[in-house]
Amino acid sequence: MSNTAKSPWLIHYDGSSCNGCDIEVLACLTPLYDIERFGIINTGNPKHADVFLVTGSVNEKNAPVIRQIYEEMLEPKVVIAVGICATSGGVFRRCYNVMGGTDKVIPVDVYVPGCAARPEAIIDGVVKGLEILERKREAVRMSRKKVRGVPQ
Repeated sequence: MSNTAKSPWLIHYDGSSCNGCDIEVLACLTPLYDIERFGIINTGNPKHADVFLVTGSVNEKNAPVIRQIYEEMLEPKVVIAVGICATSGGVFRRCYNVMGGTDKVIPVDVYVPGCAARPEAIIDGVVKGLEILERKREAVRMSRKKVRGVPQ
């Protein structure tokens, strides 16, 4: 795990889906899996979030919402697509209004497969996302040092 100064905050958005992955995301918060042991805090405000966890497929109506949440998040940020619907559109991909997975509207850092994705897989994906987040934070720190002229 990383030595971040701030606990990672996560925002969850459900696109169009059967809600199976959402139930598994909620299972991650129960004492059995306890994702909070990694210091993760669930928030509803994108301006506070570091991790954007998306479940469900992207359609014409929710694409602008997903894009807006992503754009409101501060850098650095990580996007995790959970479940086959969020990764590729899943069983809904041939529906008339489904555009596909999350990567059709925003860049995705981690893909968690499954229908529904198991809590263990979701937690593994979040941990991988936190590693990517730490690398992005380090890159931001290094670029700030270069701008200020501080030797490395």
